[in-house]
Amino acid sequence: MLFNSFEFLVFLPIVFALYWLLQRERRWQNLLVVIASYIFYGWWDWRFLLLIALTSLCSYGSGVLVEHYEGQRRKQKWVSACNIVLNLTILGVFKYFNFFVDNLEALFGAMGWHIDWVTMNIILPVGISFYTFQALSYTIDVYQKKLPATHDPVEFFAYISFFPQLVAGPIERATNLLPQFQRQRQFDYAKAVDGLRQMLWGLFKKMVIADNCASIVNEHWGEFETMPGLSLLVLLFLFGIQIYGDFSGYSDIAIGCARLFGINLMRNFAFPYFATTIPDFWRRWHISLTTWMRDYIYFPLGGSRCGMVKKLRNVFIVWGVSGLWHGANWTYICWGLYHATLIAGFTLLGLNGKDRADKPRGSWLKRLAKLPLAIVTYLLVVLSWILFRSENMQQASRFADRLFSTLFDDYHILYGEKWVYCSFAFLLVEWLQRDKQHVLQLPNFKPFGWRWCRWLVYYILIVMIAQNVGNAQTFIYFQF
Repeated sequence: MLFNSFEFLVFLPIVFALYWLLQRERRWQNLLVVIASYIFYGWWDWRFLLLIALTSLCSYGSGVLVEHYEGQRRKQKWVSACNIVLNLTILGVFKYFNFFVDNLEALFGAMGWHIDWVTMNIILPVGISFYTFQALSYTIDVYQKKLPATHDPVEFFAYISFFPQLVAGPIERATNLLPQFQRQRQFDYAKAVDGLRQMLWGLFKKMVIADNCASIVNEHWGEFETMPGLSLLVLLFLFGIQIYGDFSGYSDIAIGCARLFGINLMRNFAFPYFATTIPDFWRRWHISLTTWMRDYIYFPLGGSRCGMVKKLRNVFIVWGVSGLWHGANWTYICWGLYHATLIAGFTLLGLNGKDRADKPRGSWLKRLAKLPLAIVTYLLVVLSWILFRSENMQQASRFADRLFSTLFDDYHILYGEKWVYCSFAFLLVEWLQRDKQHVLQLPNFKPFGWRWCRWLVYYILIVMIAQNVGNAQTFIYFQF
């Protein structure tokens, strides 16, 4: 079920009404969340429910067993390891089996051994990377005694399958989300209204900004070998806006939707295109994934507490895994290693991005001095989208060659002018609201303090969303 579908428009009010009718019955509320989430997820394909149920059941059981074997560290380690291996095996088979088989076949073929490997036509379950990582974090946190194991299976199933963030995040931690299902929740009108505002802005980013940029990108990407370099740069700019509007829009809808049910999800985007360094960019983009990688891979490897060589090694391991997490394709792996190289370069130069130019406070002179770094950072990110959008490394190589060899051949942009300007206007609006959690947290001073003016803004956004219903595109991160 898509957030931008008629089915969800009917589904959400029904679940909302039933949920708050059960306000005094927390366990029944949690059961409703599980049922609603399974309906939401099974709307694509009911067979996917078997996988998420297996993941949830095994992870729940592993937590109970780890607690049962308190004081027997060896047994606790085996239980946790078995559950981690099981979850990674499920993820590996469904997401990476054909990728590894195809590469092994190519490797043996290069050595003259032609082996007919068995491949399977496997459907990639929606959101499997997201809920698998949530299950893994719970198992690891229970083993490390960061939280007690839950003995209520309904609470745990609600944690894994909570429908607003089930298929594309944010990737929640059990330490944040699970306790919210373990306590009584009271309806908060102000929180619910702000959640609706955030959902509205998320839908606008997705259906108006991202989907229109996607139409241009999809139409012209296949023609890149006949286009001048500057037009290709504009194409990359539009893809960057597309993927940001699409994914951050989904996160806004998910976070806002969760607030309707009295649940607080972690922030997933913090205006990343205003970053002044690549490390700063990754503190703002897909925050739930980057912090997951930091806590469960980077820190266990030694993090920054070791020498520079090992620190850089850890960076490349983390970003190689991050690239592979995004997809079973060498383009994603190289995309991750590209960012690892940039992070290593910024680290060696001492530019860790902690002093951010977009902070609402501070002198204009100080922020202006950061502008060249912000521009360089943005261009480096835009160039990385070549790998992210290309179907294979050969296409990425040809695109890059065409971009740099013809960059100054033609300054005339033949297409998409309207949405180039609209995208700049969109970024300007986000810049003005950069100190807020989302753009529609409008200031209280006039004219936005006037009720009619606020409703005019909402009305304009709703009309623009309605006009783009026929241009709906699938959320881009569903494939991950």
